[in-house]
Amino acid sequence: MAITPRLELRQGQSLVMTPQLQQAIKLLQMNNMELKEFVEQELAENPMLERDESDGALPEEASPEPDNDTDGGGEDGDGAETDALESMDISQLETVSKDSTDPLDMDDYDNVWDDGGGGAGQSPGADEPVAFADWGSGGNTGFQSSEYGVEQTLRQEISLRDHLINQINMDFTDPADRLIAVHLTDLLDEYGRLPGDWHETACRLGCEMSRLEAVLKRLQQCDPAGIYARDLAECWAIQLREKDRLDPAMETLLQNMELLKLHEYGQLSEICCVDHEDIKEMIAEIWALNHHPAEAFDAVLAETITPDVLMRPRGAGWIVELNNETLPKVLINNHYYAEVNGAVRTKEERQYVTDKFQSANWLVKSIHQRATTILKVAAEIVKQQDEFFRFGIRHLKPLILKNIAEEIEMHESTVSRVTSNKYMHTPRGLFELKYFFTSAIQSSMGGEAHSAEAVRHRIKLLIDAEPVAAILSDDKLVTMLRGEGIDIARRTVAKYRESLRIPSSVQRRREKKSALQLT
Repeated sequence: MAITPRLELRQGQSLVMTPQLQQAIKLLQMNNMELKEFVEQELAENPMLERDESDGALPEEASPEPDNDTDGGGEDGDGAETDALESMDISQLETVSKDSTDPLDMDDYDNVWDDGGGGAGQSPGADEPVAFADWGSGGNTGFQSSEYGVEQTLRQEISLRDHLINQINMDFTDPADRLIAVHLTDLLDEYGRLPGDWHETACRLGCEMSRLEAVLKRLQQCDPAGIYARDLAECWAIQLREKDRLDPAMETLLQNMELLKLHEYGQLSEICCVDHEDIKEMIAEIWALNHHPAEAFDAVLAETITPDVLMRPRGAGWIVELNNETLPKVLINNHYYAEVNGAVRTKEERQYVTDKFQSANWLVKSIHQRATTILKVAAEIVKQQDEFFRFGIRHLKPLILKNIAEEIEMHESTVSRVTSNKYMHTPRGLFELKYFFTSAIQSSMGGEAHSAEAVRHRIKLLIDAEPVAAILSDDKLVTMLRGEGIDIARRTVAKYRESLRIPSSVQRRREKKSALQLT
């Protein structure tokens, strides 16, 4: 068969993700702070964009009455935005916006849901949700409360590393010793201890063990006391030495940490050559020490979480709104576009201007679409978990992504992206949106299924209330939960207990008996 060139025509279909669609998906996955950084970068690169710095009046508070005006902003000609906002009118969920000629005004996103039942303040018992007394009077005041004041946002606290480096720079004059000290500082874990192989560290630094030990001994004199310890016993020893309480008996006690862990106080008393009363005082003194010297700096090292969605009670329902203070506000500079577009001379220049204008236009639309999508999802979550917000965690319902997706007529993957790494501030605290999605545990009495998170909370309450004489085993917990209508297996109880970092019944019995002996 001869090999000859020929032309063939084929027709096929394939899914192609355009750059614009990729950008929209990327924006949907970002939280507000990440979006703000992204927009700042776009503002620096795209001359067709400008920051909206207008200081317009805040819109009126969203009202729970169903006869409120919901078509403010419909005069701006942005039909897609109006349709998207109006599509949020599901059941008694109502969108409220203000009259605006600026289609890019982020203050347009308010949402009210009124379940038509009793007021939000009628929750029974001590589990009643607290009122938002600190919130401002405006519907979009967001962070004007003392809890989220500007002072807290701008506060600059020193980190643990900076605190230690300042001391190293003052105490170490030899450059080599200072280099070793800085390296050891970078090895500290979250507890302020030095993990890892000590000999390997010496080899990596190319220094002798004696010199490394000498530098470490000087570092262990730094503040906070107990820092740079290689284990918990050494951490305690450093603090006791600073208090001049590291006597031979205390050293012996720290050398027998396994017996201390097992609460073998009788053996410890014999080994340390002290009576029972003395060993009780020694152990009490140890427990009073700082187990984690770096703990005071945890708040500085941890990233501050800023909510993307704000939720608060209003009348008989709830107001759900975006955190406008962290949402970037951008405009398309149409005047600049018209001026530049009329002055271009070459094809390349015109293409550049067109590309930048289209990119700016798509970014603005993507931000709007992201805002309405997040608000839809958050509002539906509040609607589904209404009893949780009113009565507490025992009323948290089982919920999956599919439930929300079907109600708001979106794909599960979209809901998943919206709920990832985004937080909602509620009367019951700050929660990641994914927190409200929990698996279901069937009822043994044929009633509604129970949320896994609610069951986990119930297990903790039962264990917290157990008497010393009747420690609850996992089997006993299963029996008690089934008596409450929760059909659960023993291995599930054990898994939930371990996730709560609650020790086994044997360990709890030993600890509680030891605590009684020390009192």
